[in-house]
Amino acid sequence: MKKVLVTGAAGFIGSCFARRLFRERDDVSIVVLDKLTYAGNLANLEPLAGSPRYRFVKGDIADPEAVRDAMEGCDTVLNFAAETHVDRSLQGAAHFLDTDIKGVFVLLEEARRIGVEKFIQISTDEVYGQILEGEFKETDPLNPRNPYSAAKCGGDRLAYSYWASYGVPVIVTRASNNYGPYHYPEKVIPLFITNAIDDLPLPLYGDGRNVRDWLHVEDHAAGLIFLLEHGKAGETYNIGGGNEVMNVDLTRRILELLGKPETLIRPVADRPGHDRRYALNTDKLKALGWAPTVAFDKGLEDTVKWFVEHESWWRPIKERDPEFKAWYAKNYAERLAAPQTPA
Repeated sequence: MKKVLVTGAAGFIGSCFARRLFRERDDVSIVVLDKLTYAGNLANLEPLAGSPRYRFVKGDIADPEAVRDAMEGCDTVLNFAAETHVDRSLQGAAHFLDTDIKGVFVLLEEARRIGVEKFIQISTDEVYGQILEGEFKETDPLNPRNPYSAAKCGGDRLAYSYWASYGVPVIVTRASNNYGPYHYPEKVIPLFITNAIDDLPLPLYGDGRNVRDWLHVEDHAAGLIFLLEHGKAGETYNIGGGNEVMNVDLTRRILELLGKPETLIRPVADRPGHDRRYALNTDKLKALGWAPTVAFDKGLEDTVKWFVEHESWWRPIKERDPEFKAWYAKNYAERLAAPQTPA
């Protein structure tokens, strides 16, 4: 039986991958290493709980002892563990450097020591920076423009260097913006859905015309499982949904699905260095046989429905978690208190 270490699997994308791998591959056992920071939630892993094919280790990927314990006997490693929110990185980058660079180093060192068969480093399309026209290919230069994407770029290239220098069988993946169930409500889609449910303002940055390519989290998980079998060491693969949407149009779709008025949209001061557009060319992965299957309109509708039906999951975070409340106040209170400007 294969033994797979999934770091950061109590979070949004990692938990989706762990649940899907557990469901689809009964010949795989899963070890989860997670620090359980603010966005980690063991409830996301309930389908695995109690199974002999599942083991949870609470620990930090930057802690060599925790990594050694978790990785023991593992054939494969997928590193989802990361500090991920651009807004938080703009308020303080130290934790991003600790996890997204040092943590990757600790994992790679242990993977090198024990000789794993495959190491997949989960990166992001944001390492490329913005692109106003066209699409980024895997061979394009990297130009991260905020502390989060810069830290992820460091981990991305560090992982590649362990293949080039030491032969560690590393694959790097760069995905576009993910959406779907279990998404911590600091990110734009779950934040706007849950704010709209409660008739709270939706703080839309700038003119709202920034463009993102949206990838359903299940398609991302499927792409990673595909790469476990078909990915080649030393290669980088873009994973995108092919769904480019302006933020203001996304906001209006969410309100329409909830039957809420557009008067809830509140244009606010833009964040520093806000990338205008991301777009990925995914021909390389599609040529191997993978393609996204979730249409964006249906995926967004299902995501809105999930948050409507699972208030017991997100409401305690927004209403009783002091960490979330402090972050929301720090990031939005001044913006929302400023005079409103037209969209």
